[in-house]
Amino acid sequence: MHRLTGIGVSGGVAVGRAVVLIQNAQAIRFRLRQTQIDSELEALASARDRSHQQLVEIRNGIAQAGNADLASLFDAQLLMLDDPMLLARVEALVREERINAEWAVQQVADGLGEIFSRLEDPYLRERRGDVADVMGRLRMNLRPGRATPRDLLSAVEGACVLVCDELTPSMAAQVDWSRIQGFATDAGSRTYHTAILARSLDVPAVVGLHDASRRIAAGAIVALDGESGDVLVDPDEATLTTLKARARRPVARSSGEPVNGPAQTADGVAIRLEANVEFPADLHAARAAGAEGIGLYRSEFLLAGSLDELVDEETQYRAYRSLVEGMAPRPVTIRTFDLDDQQLASRSRPAAARGWTGGRGNPLGLRGMRLSLSRPDFFRTQLQALLRAAAHGSLRILLPFVSGVDEVREARRLAAEAASVLAARGDTPPPVPLGIMIEIPSAAYAADLLAREVDFCTIGTNDLIQYCLAVDRADERVSHLYEPLHPAILRLISIVRRAADRRGIPVSLCGEMASDPALLALLVGLGLREFSMTPAAIPVARRLLADIRADDMRRFAREALRLPTVQAISRRLLEVLSVREVTRTT
Repeated sequence: MHRLTGIGVSGGVAVGRAVVLIQNAQAIRFRLRQTQIDSELEALASARDRSHQQLVEIRNGIAQAGNADLASLFDAQLLMLDDPMLLARVEALVREERINAEWAVQQVADGLGEIFSRLEDPYLRERRGDVADVMGRLRMNLRPGRATPRDLLSAVEGACVLVCDELTPSMAAQVDWSRIQGFATDAGSRTYHTAILARSLDVPAVVGLHDASRRIAAGAIVALDGESGDVLVDPDEATLTTLKARARRPVARSSGEPVNGPAQTADGVAIRLEANVEFPADLHAARAAGAEGIGLYRSEFLLAGSLDELVDEETQYRAYRSLVEGMAPRPVTIRTFDLDDQQLASRSRPAAARGWTGGRGNPLGLRGMRLSLSRPDFFRTQLQALLRAAAHGSLRILLPFVSGVDEVREARRLAAEAASVLAARGDTPPPVPLGIMIEIPSAAYAADLLAREVDFCTIGTNDLIQYCLAVDRADERVSHLYEPLHPAILRLISIVRRAADRRGIPVSLCGEMASDPALLALLVGLGLREFSMTPAAIPVARRLLADIRADDMRRFAREALRLPTVQAISRRLLEVLSVREVTRTT
């Protein structure tokens, strides 16, 4: 037995086997039962076959488009994937250490990456990127359609304790907390956002452990005390028996039963909570969490396979109709395809024949509405499918990456054309609300002008923060500058909310900000009343909202808009919420 000591931030004792989550590597590690090993190796072999097929299709598609030199780059990846020693290393880790294949792939990838980085030959050093691509593809294909921690944890049996380098609100929203007894993190403090999150979840938690994610092995028995901050690893039987007697499993964490009616604050302000979904299978989770509708369906996830299989109107119509009927009578907001030109071309084997040449995939280039408007036939097909589906329930169409009024007017014109085509067929669609995503600074600053052209708007905070602050979250050199609490971001949100209110149109907010309990409280203070988030975040949001007063948060928001730095805003916000926590528990 060994003891780690951190900061207890959410009371109670939790006992279970360790599941290790490394946020930076997006990797999760857990121990397999002996009877699971063979099926894990079968999944690995299937992932290798899927990866091989995908690489061949990509190579052939690029070659057919007349880019033979680029196609040859994928030959190197195929050779790596076909090397019998590659999978042998992964298989050995799965068998010998009884760890899940995703983690084994990550370990082998890290080892190979280090070897390549030490090579003197510049050409060979550059192959490190190919290794990362191949191993990333293997990991992606190990659990098709099951990529979140919530999905992966479904393979874990029995009580478990989550051990993480850092648990962000967006990651916490992807975890099924009815399966987790408690969590421990390397990072954090008593007033850290994760502490607020833990108390909202009513989950025992210890933070500030520095290196627990490296020191605790997956599958080890862990007992943590959220009061004292102690974490015991592989305690002896007597200690374990005592701790198990103190362990508790709050029933409030389970979200299996539907919750009806709107969420509301302690002073009776109704807050609408809707769900973000990517796959039709997510509808069950949304309904079970008590979502009042689907606030964002990312339609581009229909194109996870080949574009040619799904561009036809009938296939899209069936998919959209299934969503609308599955959520009825609650509304469904479907965002039109948010792709860039490279993504679109990569999903279509005969892309060159249509004149679709994949560019550099620049997110500031031909993306979202810009791409849809440059391919009017493609866009019109989607609009026709959406308008037909609207006859089966409550549907709204959301336009992504809008930068100005002209784009909205052109989209409306194409939607009217699509409606005319349907009417000529004898299939007149009902009126369908048309809205926009506010995720570019130009759209936020012109929100008053855009609000005159649309029926509703949604603030997409993930991209808005990235583009407003000129921060690429994937670039580790600047990712720490990606700050939702930056004064500019709070002011842009306030500008958009006021513009929508003046025009009398609904405004909602989606993105990671909505899934963070601390930030949600501030957003309520800024006047927002509709949010869309990952289904798993909805029960936590309900509990947080029931514990705050909108008038208190409104006073704080006015103060926050005058504060000059992220640090000042964050410190004051957590002070306000910590006082609320103390008041509630005394």
